[in-house]
Amino acid sequence: MVTNIQDMQVVILCGGQGTRIRAVAEDRPKPMVEVGEKPILWHIMKIYASYGVRRFVLALGHQGQVIVDFFANYQLRNRNLTLNTRDSSARLFHPDSEGSDIEDWEITMVHTGVNTMTGGRIKRVAPYLHGDTFFATYGDGVSTVDIRALLEFHRSHGRTATMTGVHLPTTFGVVESLPDGSIKKFREKPTMDGYINGGFFVLNRDILDEIDGDSTILEDKPFHQLVEKEQLRMFRFDGFWHAMDHYKDYTTLNDMWAKGNAPWKVW
Repeated sequence: MVTNIQDMQVVILCGGQGTRIRAVAEDRPKPMVEVGEKPILWHIMKIYASYGVRRFVLALGHQGQVIVDFFANYQLRNRNLTLNTRDSSARLFHPDSEGSDIEDWEITMVHTGVNTMTGGRIKRVAPYLHGDTFFATYGDGVSTVDIRALLEFHRSHGRTATMTGVHLPTTFGVVESLPDGSIKKFREKPTMDGYINGGFFVLNRDILDEIDGDSTILEDKPFHQLVEKEQLRMFRFDGFWHAMDHYKDYTTLNDMWAKGNAPWKVW
């Protein structure tokens, strides 16, 4: 049984095709779309790593080889080196520039099928999970959610699953008016009332019993069954959360990063 957060694993669902963000995701899987000079997947991993979590299980799908290539060549991409072209042997040098330290991560990459659904991907990575509890999230959303507090909440209620409920940011301003048509005020890009599923799950291994196979959508039958059994709880989070679902999201997140105003940069 895993007791320390540092010993836990994070399953990241990386099979998305990015059909609604095709302009920047045509030649790569959605988690590899960059914010700044790094894939959004890297940003998500950095969030977890800031809490001491360093073991990642990537559930690959569409163009999964792009993710494999990125991490397989991670040292070569980020270190000074001498390369012998005859046998491809390389001598790596210690990073000597600011910000070039290499992350100490253990990454398990599992090819879970191009058309496999979210629940099916969780089922497919099961042989690579150890311990009774693991984190899971989507490969396209960043947040300032307190991962440690999320885990403590999950442990406190003792159910099978915890999902993080977040407020959906809107892209349009809201006009508040009276019945006679007079305008009270404008609210620029408010967040919607109520909560949506923001990912950042904590799941017990029991979740696997609710998943039939590759065609199972995690958020459909498994979660509905858990609700009926009172085995799903929501961790309410009112802070920053943003997914990269459309091109507008891509430009918004990159603008935040470029201006040094990226709330999710907690490392």
